[in-house]
Amino acid sequence: PFPRETPPRFPPDPNGFMHMGHAKSVCLNLGIAEEFGGRVNLRFDDTNPFTEDMRYVEAIRQDVRWLGFEWNAELYASDYFEKLYEFAELLVQKRKAYVDSQSEEEIREGRGTVTVPGTDSPYRDRSVAENLDLLRRMRAGEFADGAHVLRAKIDMAHPNMIMRDPLLLRIRNAPHYRRGTDWVLYPLYDFAHGLSDAIEGITHSLCTLEFKDNKEIYDWRVREAGFERPPEQTEFARLELDYTIVSKRKLLRLVNE
Repeated sequence: PFPRETPPRFPPDPNGFMHMGHAKSVCLNLGIAEEFGGRVNLRFDDTNPFTEDMRYVEAIRQDVRWLGFEWNAELYASDYFEKLYEFAELLVQKRKAYVDSQSEEEIREGRGTVTVPGTDSPYRDRSVAENLDLLRRMRAGEFADGAHVLRAKIDMAHPNMIMRDPLLLRIRNAPHYRRGTDWVLYPLYDFAHGLSDAIEGITHSLCTLEFKDNKEIYDWRVREAGFERPPEQTEFARLELDYTIVSKRKLLRLVNE
């Protein structure tokens, strides 16, 4: 099913320590690359300055090697922040994105439910010029956290709730463990994830089943950013074990406390 020279990737968030579920993903991604003679990227999807740390990067490296694998390239989503911002401006210019000034709670309420369609933001029809002005000022650090966000402009009545104008960029006035204080406009994980794959020329995205509904927005963002063909996404079942913890968040609490 996988052609030779397939470039997959293993893209952990460096916000905790890996568990057995990650071991399954490591063996699938790096094992398939090894079996079919492909290259594989170890990419740290480091888009949240509040939770990420270099010690998690080092721990993940050690664990991947302990499992018996080596990667061809070590990459970071944070190296693509400038490029991702360019994609954001492109989406605004194409009238595919807008700056929303609602609160987080208002945005959440406006999404509706699985049976009730969402409602349009009162800021959804801002002009391209106004959106670009606000976006550039967001990047320059003029606003407090939560003052504005950049959202995709898709369909607030879409049956897949993920497609109801998802967030793309948010303000975080916090230092990043790699970028320091030179960046305050951070991409949401979903925005950075798919476009980082496209930038790197990833052909096959292997992910767990909870990301199945995300495929539609994954493909939308990649195509709207100008890439001809999104990576092929294949889902696999999550690994669940009894009598142990398979949660990065809970494991981190055990380690820290």
